[in-house]
Amino acid sequence: MSNRPLQIAPSVLPADYARLGEECAALEEAGVDRIQWDVMDGVFVPNLTFGPDVIAAIRPHVSVPFEAHLMVVEPDRLLDRYVEAGCGIVIVHAEACPHLHRTLAHIADLGATPGVALNPHTPADVVGHVLDLLGMVLVMTVNPGFGGQAYIPAMESKVSEVAAMIGERPIDLEVDGGIGPDTVAGATAAGANVLVSGSALYRDPEGLGHAVADLRTRAEAARS
Repeated sequence: MSNRPLQIAPSVLPADYARLGEECAALEEAGVDRIQWDVMDGVFVPNLTFGPDVIAAIRPHVSVPFEAHLMVVEPDRLLDRYVEAGCGIVIVHAEACPHLHRTLAHIADLGATPGVALNPHTPADVVGHVLDLLGMVLVMTVNPGFGGQAYIPAMESKVSEVAAMIGERPIDLEVDGGIGPDTVAGATAAGANVLVSGSALYRDPEGLGHAVADLRTRAEAARS
């Protein structure tokens, strides 16, 4: 079981884009640990989302860390821009990086924390030879591209496999996709300590504060 701190990292995909700055402030007030920006290029995944200028405009208005999840075909061309925009963690997809070691080293050189995301079909051992460069591994628990998808329970065995590979290294293990009250225990018990949740947080009739607290309570219980 991971002894890394449990963190709630909401996705802003379900937010009201006309009020994005206010939405991020509301997430911070709700007690989240950081905010994830799902960056999509319409090529690697069939959707378009946030450019670096949008993130940079919001960065001064909240104090929690930002992470960029780059679901793009050529992440190397964008790394500098997203770090400059204020993302302290930059996650690239192993599937999009033919020179993954070099890409991760570049993120570190920019002063950000390098992360690698694995699509559901991608085996865990892809990260085996870059663990020394990583600050985080993200196991996708849906196929990336859209919010609101159903959690894939079969990914819990991959989370456990990655957790075993990480061992005592100071590397966070994140899960993203379909994480909510009914799925958080399985993902956390498998070894995840960073939980990305979007639709489930925004659906809570009692509001974001309750949703974040409830998710945290359920995850902590699964870790004990």
